[in-house]
Amino acid sequence: MSSPSKRREMDVMKLMMSDYNVETINDGLNDFNVEFHGPKESLYEGGVWKIHVELPDAYPYKSPSIGFVNKIFHPNVDELSGSVCLDVINQSWSPMFDLLNVFEVFLPQLLIYPNPSDPLNGDAASLMMKDKEQYDQKVKGESYPESFFYSPPEKKSRL
Repeated sequence: MSSPSKRREMDVMKLMMSDYNVETINDGLNDFNVEFHGPKESLYEGGVWKIHVELPDAYPYKSPSIGFVNKIFHPNVDELSGSVCLDVINQSWSPMFDLLNVFEVFLPQLLIYPNPSDPLNGDAASLMMKDKEQYDQKVKGESYPESFFYSPPEKKSRL
């Protein structure tokens, strides 16, 4: 097994050992979904999202591609595709980081500290800057009929 393959396997195993629900796609370690819970004491607390992760061939020297499978209202996440602003991970990515960093540092920081000045979702950025209270309500789904939160399955699936 090559060094990048070992690294992929180790990183995915670290996620699973840290109680993340990891669901592989096509039985490979390059393409999978991870259940992600909104960070505590944030607008997203209590929410659960399925995050799609694609590891490039050059991983860990190149950052993973991540996106929200289910809907989230956030200035730095494209509302239609779920793509996360690439600058968020690419600017600070290093081969020293692993997938655990993505789920325990990068994504929580993204949700806690949105950057409306560099948006992928112009509506969310505009609402956040113009009417923070209404933005907060929309994020929490309190004043809108559609909830942005994902209900996780009852049982966890493993590799």
